Amino acid sequence: MKPAISSLRAESEDLALTPSDFDPRLHQQMGEVLAEVRNLRDAFRASEVKSDASRATMHQRMDQLVDRVGKVEGNVAAVQEDISEMRPVTDDVKRWKLMGLGAIGVIGIGSMALGVTFADVIRRIVVAVIAR
Repeated sequence: MKPAISSLRAESEDLALTPSDFDPRLHQQMGEVLAEVRNLRDAFRASEVKSDASRATMHQRMDQLVDRVGKVEGNVAAVQEDISEMRPVTDDVKRWKLMGLGAIGVIGIGSMALGVTFADVIRRIVVAVIAR
């Protein structure tokens, strides 16, 4: 045998555990560590289940929001169509209003002229009756 291999065998024989090297406290501590590892795995699984449920709920809400936004977009498009149909009517009503205001102005001026003429005629009649 080579010297390096024989020295490794000697070292491994020195490291071999004997029955007196087993400490019950070591076994207890190893058992506690193993139990904690199992508890951590269970906690991780529970956390994953909760996370999955939370993500599923979040995706469901997002889907609902997408549906609602789609409906709102459809309604907005319909409202825009209605507005585009109403615009000519509104413009006509504004034009009629302006025409009506103009007509009222013309009628007012005509009425004023008629009133002045009527008043002048009455004044001339009164002057003619009194002067007689």
